[in-house]
Amino acid sequence: MSNRNSEQVRDRLVRLAGTISQDLGLGRITGQILVYLYLRPAACSLDAIEADLGLSKAAVSIAARQLESIGLLKRIRKKGDRKSYYQTAENLGSALQKGLFGLMSRKLEIANGEFQQAIQELEAEKADADAIFLEKRIKRAMVLGKRMDKIISSPLIKLLGR
Repeated sequence: MSNRNSEQVRDRLVRLAGTISQDLGLGRITGQILVYLYLRPAACSLDAIEADLGLSKAAVSIAARQLESIGLLKRIRKKGDRKSYYQTAENLGSALQKGLFGLMSRKLEIANGEFQQAIQELEAEKADADAIFLEKRIKRAMVLGKRMDKIISSPLIKLLGR
């Protein structure tokens, strides 16, 4: 495959990652940067990412920090160079498991706390049909949340992260 074909394939996969990431609610730029770096043999500066993807420096910087905060990117410093360089985590599968699934697990915990508080607030209105309906829906959401948490923390998911 010629260099031109390699770049076309890389560009197409980066665009696809952006679309998938956006569909999942994670943001287009986040997905683009993650796959862009994954498909690069060496760490890249924010300037290079910005230029290659045609994005603003601010957007690239924000997305890179988000990805770094959940463990999917690693920042690298080069001696004598003030720029920050980024590359994907050593074991991206493990990082995805810990980063994204960890984030999902924390969000589920927050939602569960809100659900419990909502149920307590609704208990005072036991005779109200709307409160009864709402409580049933919230309890159903709690069951779904517990199932989701079981999936996230399952041994199979942990095995896929290796």
